[in-house]
Amino acid sequence: MMKNKILFLLTGLLVLSLVSCKKYLDVKSDAKLVTPQSLQDIQALLDDYPTMNAKTTPSLPESSGDDYFWLPATYNAQSAISQGLYQWQSFDSRFGNDWNYTYQAVFNCNIGLELLEKIERTNGNATAWDNVKGSALFFRAYYYLLLTANYARVYNEVTADADPGIILRTASDFNLPGTRASLRACYNRVLQDAQQAVSLLPDVPVHVMRPSKAAACALLSRAYLYMGRYDLGLQWANASLKINSKLMDYNSDPGVINLAANVPFRKFNGETLFYTEMAPPFTLHATSRARIDTLLYSTYQSNDLRRTAFFRTVSGYQQYKGSYAESASVFFTGIANDEVYLNRAECNAFLGNVAPAMADLNLLLKSRWKNGTIFVPLVATDRADALKKIRTERRKELLMRGMRWIDLKRYNREGENLVISRNIGGKLVSLAPNAGYYALPIPVDIIEQTGIAQN
Repeated sequence: MMKNKILFLLTGLLVLSLVSCKKYLDVKSDAKLVTPQSLQDIQALLDDYPTMNAKTTPSLPESSGDDYFWLPATYNAQSAISQGLYQWQSFDSRFGNDWNYTYQAVFNCNIGLELLEKIERTNGNATAWDNVKGSALFFRAYYYLLLTANYARVYNEVTADADPGIILRTASDFNLPGTRASLRACYNRVLQDAQQAVSLLPDVPVHVMRPSKAAACALLSRAYLYMGRYDLGLQWANASLKINSKLMDYNSDPGVINLAANVPFRKFNGETLFYTEMAPPFTLHATSRARIDTLLYSTYQSNDLRRTAFFRTVSGYQQYKGSYAESASVFFTGIANDEVYLNRAECNAFLGNVAPAMADLNLLLKSRWKNGTIFVPLVATDRADALKKIRTERRKELLMRGMRWIDLKRYNREGENLVISRNIGGKLVSLAPNAGYYALPIPVDIIEQTGIAQN
């Protein structure tokens, strides 16, 4: 009977994902009409891999970043829309985009939480009940942070109450009017959900497609880093690494298949805390067409194993292949310990704790260094030098995970004034620091349905 219930639910979700955005918004969401009734049913809803984990996280930010470029022949072969996006020009996107992929996951979270309210927590079901609630809250915080990082301006404590964020939906009824919350309210919701998840989730999950306390702590570290709250980013990175501090040694770890192969890493390797993949709508950075920025590639030293693991040479240029998704074309975007170590290093450096910051950075780099060769630890002369080195390695390590866009935004908030550019037919097209496009355009059908203001 339960199997039939879950099949009915998943079939309904599949149909929901195929209709137009207007039809999707017109559906009357009512928890009474949904089949799941037990904790196992709700857990199955949150275990809906295609909606919650696989190819769900935003892709336009990566396509908008500066880690890749197109050769002239590639540019000329693209559609006018793709060529425009490559130049940071807005266009009218509709259903089948980053917005709807992430909000479908949020919908699952909200309906799960509503159904959970009807199930009493008892001594007998406490572990399962807590895991369901903690998981729903984690997923919602995770996707709201991604949405806010991409569709809103970078967090600024002075303007956060006035800056528009995203639509915060905490109920499953999509017929309820949608309005943009303030940027502060968006981050507050992320922090509230994630902190509650920490108190409910197990230290480690049954599988890394499920949330855990370590992942929730890491998510909080990420959120506070984005906000510029380096003290709290440090606190939560410490909490996560206290639970799980695993780093793969690229020389010998079981998570490494073959660094020279087109698929070098195993899926769900030991460094992964939480697993998600990038959604497919925007693929300017797809490995089939994108080539890695030549200056970026030149920063990898010859004995740095990432040089072999992350790239392969195609017609004289470098193509990315280093995803933790065990695929040459699917991009891992979840949470892994290399990010958490870099979070802790950057937070420590910003706070002036140079020695522990560089210790974390060198611990990471040594795990990526070729055995039998001399590893010379990086040293920093002061806080600014430490930050520069750590942020350089952050870009090199977290390549193609959907994180460069928000990093550019927050570095420019701190005055780095980074200008990113494309060379198109000998003409340089640039995106200025703090340009309006850094708050990515909201899909036009969402504007039409809700009446919210466009970025």
